[in-house]
Amino acid sequence: MSPVGLSGLVNGLKQEFESAEALKSSDVTAEASSAKCTLQSNPRLPAFSADGDFVIGGVSSIHYQHYAVIYNYTSEPESLRCTGSFNGRGLRFSRTVLFAIEEINNSTELLPGIKLGYRIYDSCVSVPVSVHVAFQLLNGEDPLFYKGMNCSQSGVVMAAFGDSGSSPLISMSRIFGSFNFPLVSNFATCACLSNKQQFPTFFRTIPSDHYQADALAKLVKHFGWTWIGAVHSDSDYGNNGITSFLEAALIEGICVEYTESFFRTDSRSKIQRVANVIRRSTAKVVVAFTAAGDMKVLLEELALNTPPSRQWIGSESWVTDPLLMSFSFCAGTIGVAIQQSVIPGLRDFLLDLSPSEVIASSVLTEFWEDAFNCSFKKTADPDKRECDGMEDIKTLKSPYTETSQLRIANMMYKTVYAIAHAIHNAVCQQTNETIQCDKHVRLEPKQVFTELKRVNFSKNGYHVSFDANGDPVAFYELVNWQRDDSGITELVTVGYYDASLPKGQEFHINRNLTWVDGGTQIPVSVCSESCHPGTRKALQKGKPICCYDCIPCHEGKISNMTDSPDCFLCPKEFWPNPKKDHCFPKPVEFLFFDEVLSIILAAFCISGACLAIITAVIFFCHRTTPIVRANNSELSFLLLFSLTLCFLCSLTFIGAPSEWSCMLRHTAFGITFVLCISCVLGKTVVVLMAFNATLPGSNAMKWFGPLQQRMTVVFLTLIQVIICTLWLVLSPPFPMKNLTTYKEKIILECALGSAVGFWAVLGYIGLLAVFCFVLAGLARKLPDNFNEAKMITFSMLIFCAVWITFIPAYVSSPGKYTVAVEIFAILASSFGLILCIFAPKCFIILFQPDKNTKKYLMNKN
Repeated sequence: MSPVGLSGLVNGLKQEFESAEALKSSDVTAEASSAKCTLQSNPRLPAFSADGDFVIGGVSSIHYQHYAVIYNYTSEPESLRCTGSFNGRGLRFSRTVLFAIEEINNSTELLPGIKLGYRIYDSCVSVPVSVHVAFQLLNGEDPLFYKGMNCSQSGVVMAAFGDSGSSPLISMSRIFGSFNFPLVSNFATCACLSNKQQFPTFFRTIPSDHYQADALAKLVKHFGWTWIGAVHSDSDYGNNGITSFLEAALIEGICVEYTESFFRTDSRSKIQRVANVIRRSTAKVVVAFTAAGDMKVLLEELALNTPPSRQWIGSESWVTDPLLMSFSFCAGTIGVAIQQSVIPGLRDFLLDLSPSEVIASSVLTEFWEDAFNCSFKKTADPDKRECDGMEDIKTLKSPYTETSQLRIANMMYKTVYAIAHAIHNAVCQQTNETIQCDKHVRLEPKQVFTELKRVNFSKNGYHVSFDANGDPVAFYELVNWQRDDSGITELVTVGYYDASLPKGQEFHINRNLTWVDGGTQIPVSVCSESCHPGTRKALQKGKPICCYDCIPCHEGKISNMTDSPDCFLCPKEFWPNPKKDHCFPKPVEFLFFDEVLSIILAAFCISGACLAIITAVIFFCHRTTPIVRANNSELSFLLLFSLTLCFLCSLTFIGAPSEWSCMLRHTAFGITFVLCISCVLGKTVVVLMAFNATLPGSNAMKWFGPLQQRMTVVFLTLIQVIICTLWLVLSPPFPMKNLTTYKEKIILECALGSAVGFWAVLGYIGLLAVFCFVLAGLARKLPDNFNEAKMITFSMLIFCAVWITFIPAYVSSPGKYTVAVEIFAILASSFGLILCIFAPKCFIILFQPDKNTKKYLMNKN
């Protein structure tokens, strides 16, 4: 029925009600009172009915389908009739209503002295049938209505209940809402029904699908399934439920490979297409948000060929259905279920069916014949015997007799009690310790609707109340289909979901589960395998976020968790391990005393210092010989002292740099080398002056005597001292961690502080060396056996060559090798000086003493 047609019917019915009320309230004559109105349509017969002081109406899905009505517009269409598979579970729900009403009618505390009646209709889970029932419940059943008579309310229904799916109850609730007629459901879970603007008079004892969707998403996430398939009923229940689930799944980071909808009345080809999608999919987990009847059709189609190995996740509407548990390939199914309860006496009531009671009810007759495969009438079918009334229902195993886990039936039980409590609050009063109820009071459905909002009671340990949206507190049990030793699938409670608990604590599993095909290991359902630490996820183009490639982290980055979305840099002083899953402190590099290179350089340093000291000792022992006295022995001893310091200052470059060692190594090196070059320069000037003094009229030596020589050395050295002092005061060298030269290690070195100061020290040394080299070159050909000019020239040539090559080597050498190059330059230039200047003299002193005479000194070649 279209929304426009339904709205028209509702408005017309409302006007009819208002006209009837106006007629009832007016004064009419005796003649007018005899006038009567006759209902033109044939009323639908209820499946179960009984009269009472107040009548409760309702629908129950006892069949799964209805006859299709053909409209030829030439004759009155046939009434909608239910047919198809008999729903023993739905019959159990209907009989649970009868049991609850019987309990209430026998109660001395709830509605004492008042008898509740009922009208229960078979909706066959059909929207058209449910709409027809809704109008009939509003109209009443009396075929005649006499104007002006104060008739009893025996045919007026105070409230309605329903265990059908969400779609039929949505239609019914839209109709009832226009008349303030309350509808309480134990089965409709669509979250849309919480909208009080659209469904103002709707209540339910079963939680909303909003919470079920959240529970299912958390269930999937709990087991690490990020790649799933989803199927749902093409109905309000399935469409709204899967929408809520997909929203919750997106929040949990779950990807859905496919979403398929279907309905049990769809063509075989469409059901096959849905089954083939499940077969071909790569997702090993399927979430089914379907009604039980729809799920039955799908599982039957999957069972025709080899069923795919899938882990099923079920919604509450089908996961507790015993009929569906007969599909063995679904063993291991997990789902959420309505909290189970115990209803004392219900099983005995359900099994207390006499043959006469069965024959008196067409519904019970159909159930009996279907359950025992017999017929109360003679039949030509040779496979069906005649029912003799001796069949034992207590031995029957069917959804009707299954009362070990009462869930939806418990909701139905509480639904009836909720309506009864609302009626009780409207017509009963408590005086002292007695309860007085007036069964003659004119009760309107609107009053029952108002009292339902305030219902608050407990029954069999189960609390019943409604929030502002007409919903109860959401609580679900987590159930698992486990196969016992005999191969029978049983429903086992393995945990719970309680929406009233704080966020993050709602979901809990307290028992071991079995999985698809009876396995004990959690199945894996992912689009891509998890990325191990050391890699990151890179999304695959055009695919969901759960489909990705694992890319190794780039240099200097790590990821220390599984499925890391990105790699991150290690701190400055840390570097990744080879697996790139942890950051470790970078190794610190400097010239350690115990490494081979340091030992070799230190050995040369000490050897050079010892050589200088030995030379000084030799010179001191032969200080009176001509070869020692020939070129200013005082400068020679000072030069040997400075060379000793040059060798020893190289040791300050070895080891971990510190604040004092950084300042000492550069300043000591600069000052001692200037002292050394100053002495060499003084000796060179002495040679030049000595030969110039032999020329007639020359008194040069008078101006460059021992005092002047000492002052020259002190002056030249003092300049370097001033340069070093300024360097240390303004911007001294300091230890630093070099993190840029190498990414994977730290170089501990001395920063120059002021590069100008460093190059000023070197430049001054180089200036003196070049000047000394030029002077020595001028004096290299002067005739004298003890002329040092040649040796000084060679030594300065070596010195300058070493330091010229030092500059590019120093700049380009990385890390500790920068220090090693500097030490090598110091050692090379120092050895060049001592070997070129002192080695020939020591050789003569030790091995050619005949040349160490004044006669040989004065001999001119």
